[in-house]
Amino acid sequence: MKKSTVTEIRERFDNEVERFSSLETGQVATMDAKIALELITCTARAIKPEAKTILDLGCGAGNYTLKMLSKVSNLNCTLVDLSQNMLDKAFERVSEVTTAKVETIQGDIRDIELPKNHFDIILAGAVLHHLREDSDWELVFQKLYDSLTPGGCFLISDLLVQNHEEVNKLVWKMYANYLTQHGGEEYQQKVFDYIEKEDTPRSMTYQLDLMKKVGFSSTEILHKNACFGAFGGIK
Repeated sequence: MKKSTVTEIRERFDNEVERFSSLETGQVATMDAKIALELITCTARAIKPEAKTILDLGCGAGNYTLKMLSKVSNLNCTLVDLSQNMLDKAFERVSEVTTAKVETIQGDIRDIELPKNHFDIILAGAVLHHLREDSDWELVFQKLYDSLTPGGCFLISDLLVQNHEEVNKLVWKMYANYLTQHGGEEYQQKVFDYIEKEDTPRSMTYQLDLMKKVGFSSTEILHKNACFGAFGGIK
């Protein structure tokens, strides 16, 4: 199946701002969305309690940055997203809770230039599964590593696959059951259809190995449930 282009993905997210604006529920289609949000931001604070700068990659409506600001106040925030509508919403919400600088960048992380040794915290919530080839993943992980300050952290919450085919079938069956319970079989099929069209997730082990390859000094696994996980690396 031909995967969605960057333009098609941007257009879809342009129309879904409100659905991505709830801190209370997180994403219903994402298992343990609230747990992952809490874990990632708590971990970032533990690693970099004196953090001054954050990069929120694929920021959506700003939930990850808002949660982070509730733990470490007045961070200088850089928000990156494909969708200008999402960025406008995120800027509005984040600006209400920090007096520090809030900057937005519209574009694809593969194309955006980032400053070196600049960010104390990088958060990537449900975004990296849009990367396609190995070369994309390597380019992006290296770019993010280079843009972190020493001791800074890159934390991910995302959709995952398993490396073993039968284990992969098992965890995706678990996810199908979860979706059916929450929205019925039609909802489950709808979610699986747009994952098939739009997403190319990788395994957690692939991403942790890649972190070590590009230079991260240590990696951490925070949470895993079926085909969702929260994990990261420290420079």
